[in-house]
Amino acid sequence: QRLPHLWKERQQTQKTQLQVENELHMVTWNVATADPPDDVTSLLRLDSPKSPDLFVIGLQEVYSGPLRFVSDMLNDDPWSHLLMSTLAPRKYIKVSSIRMQGLLLLFFSKLEHVPFIRDIQAAYTRTGIFGYWGNKGGVSIHLSFYGHTLCFLNCHLAAHMKYATERVDEFERIMDTQTFECEKAQRIADHRLVFWFGDLNFRIHDHGIPFVHTCINNQSYNLLWSKDQLIMMKKKEPMLQEFEEGPLDFQPTYKFDLNSDTYDSSGKKRKPAWTDRILWRLRPKASTPDGPDENAVSSTKSRQLAEEEEEYPLKLRQELYTSNMEYNISDHKPVIGVFTLELRKMYESPLVDLQPEGDWSADIDAMVRYSPLQPFPSSTWDWIGLYKVGFTNVMDYITYTWVKDDEIAFNEEITQVYVSKEEIPVQGGECVLCYYSSTLHCIIGMSEPFKVHESKVAIEEGLLPEKLNGLDKTVASGDLWN
Repeated sequence: QRLPHLWKERQQTQKTQLQVENELHMVTWNVATADPPDDVTSLLRLDSPKSPDLFVIGLQEVYSGPLRFVSDMLNDDPWSHLLMSTLAPRKYIKVSSIRMQGLLLLFFSKLEHVPFIRDIQAAYTRTGIFGYWGNKGGVSIHLSFYGHTLCFLNCHLAAHMKYATERVDEFERIMDTQTFECEKAQRIADHRLVFWFGDLNFRIHDHGIPFVHTCINNQSYNLLWSKDQLIMMKKKEPMLQEFEEGPLDFQPTYKFDLNSDTYDSSGKKRKPAWTDRILWRLRPKASTPDGPDENAVSSTKSRQLAEEEEEYPLKLRQELYTSNMEYNISDHKPVIGVFTLELRKMYESPLVDLQPEGDWSADIDAMVRYSPLQPFPSSTWDWIGLYKVGFTNVMDYITYTWVKDDEIAFNEEITQVYVSKEEIPVQGGECVLCYYSSTLHCIIGMSEPFKVHESKVAIEEGLLPEKLNGLDKTVASGDLWN
């Protein structure tokens, strides 16, 4: 009886919240089948005074030879592994990823935002040989961020100067065919905010190579903009006109000799081009119908969208758009975009509150207590995972327990779930509990960090040195959470 009253109070409180700003760091890079570099500090700008709330990394031409591709399906590919191991100690986890042959898209978030990133889905479209091969195409991640629908679309489109129209056709096909099981955003264009990025392969038309090189050497990039194929195509393609892009105030990112900053010196001498781009689209404001509409459903939806946009505004500001010339393992240079998302949160509390009960160790069965803070579609496939502090992604758990199968007590507000001592790490460590919703495809509740004690029985029997902690002490140190 109390829960509906609490939900109503929270909804009223949330409507009074002010706009908040979240920083998004994006990278697109055609890595030309190269293995990752030893260090990605510069790529992610980890030395910046302000740490981003979200990282989105889109890669193209990740090596996908038969043996490597099978290995990557069983384990994390080298690029994902490097990025996760770099960001996890900084309190980021990989929330979602999708790969289609050489196309790889990864989405990372600070831990504090994870319970508010919901309804995560991914999609892909092949546009390669005969329209069926996955060496070209697009992969996307759809999600709700504090209630706002976002979509990130990483593309690798047709190559070569003469195929500009084909590139637009491929893009429009991807936009038209990718769909999501989401009432508010079934298609890419339905999202409040869409990012379109990748190796879009648009070239610089007409200008000869000597003139292009002169402009680059003089940093007179603006003299090349009018002949950039994407800018030219935007003038006549309505769908492209809905997308915005920052000024190309950096040197073209293609094509370089490997391990150098020298543009193509081979016999082909390809003309430099801004093939690697990051664009965005804020959904056009919904118009409120003035009178009766024959399509009542469409009219109602338009009215709801207009009311939502007014009550929960979303704005985007680009802070940085540049290339990174430091890396030379590929014939492309990476492109970086930093954005500020200014939004009003549609909700402030997670869907579930959960906490460990009592002391935890491998000597005794443990208990988790959770309670719903808002209505959500629970399922028999929901589970609670035990993670070490510094975990890299949702599947990086120590153990898990099914919420329904291992339920031992409940009432209207609180449910207790059993965890067998056999599943608890003998060596202990700093841990955290997460509730995973199989319906929403995401973590919807997270406990505060807590200590799992070393097993006294194991110590007494000489199975465990007293001062040994099996969890990584650097990652699990309390400093991470201060």
